[in-house]
Amino acid sequence: MSTDAGVRRRRSRAERRHQLLEAARDAFVESGYHATAMDDIAERAGVSKPVLYQHFPSKLDLYLGLLDQQAATLVELIEQALQSTQDNQQRIAATVEAYFDFVDTPDGAYRLVFESDLVAEAAVKRRVEAVTDACAGAVAEVIQEDTGLDADHAFLLGVCLAGMAQACAARWVALQRPVPRSRAAELVRCLGWSGLESFPLARTPE
Repeated sequence: MSTDAGVRRRRSRAERRHQLLEAARDAFVESGYHATAMDDIAERAGVSKPVLYQHFPSKLDLYLGLLDQQAATLVELIEQALQSTQDNQQRIAATVEAYFDFVDTPDGAYRLVFESDLVAEAAVKRRVEAVTDACAGAVAEVIQEDTGLDADHAFLLGVCLAGMAQACAARWVALQRPVPRSRAAELVRCLGWSGLESFPLARTPE
């Protein structure tokens, strides 16, 4: 029998960080930033506070790490949706679905981006604004390419579409999914497409 039998494998730094972020995510979503203590997070993660502080020097650092993680996930979902097809009606549908994918998870982590109780903190505000602009900007690039509108006009349209999808998806969850998800997403798609189709296509359809 190996002398290592029964010995628990030591977690790598990346694994430990992931474990701590998961524990913090659950705590922040459940109680909010201000009501969550580092003691609570350490207990959830099953580690000592010194171990927690080795990875994250403060509660704010931990929160920002989570916010960066969720922001990257959302931006990736939006970019994948926009690149999934050249048909603009389908692009809108895919983009709307990306927002519903982001919010429709058991952990409720989307609230860190869409409903943060720490937006008065400058570092949090910058990150929330950055992810909002990144998603709207990704949509705007496609709009500008396809309609020939200038960057400022295209960006405002991107803000409109992204904001509508975000608000509807988040509210749909908050209202405890009052209609089937497919129907909720279809309503947003129809509204978005009815507006954007009024702008003539400037490129040759593929």
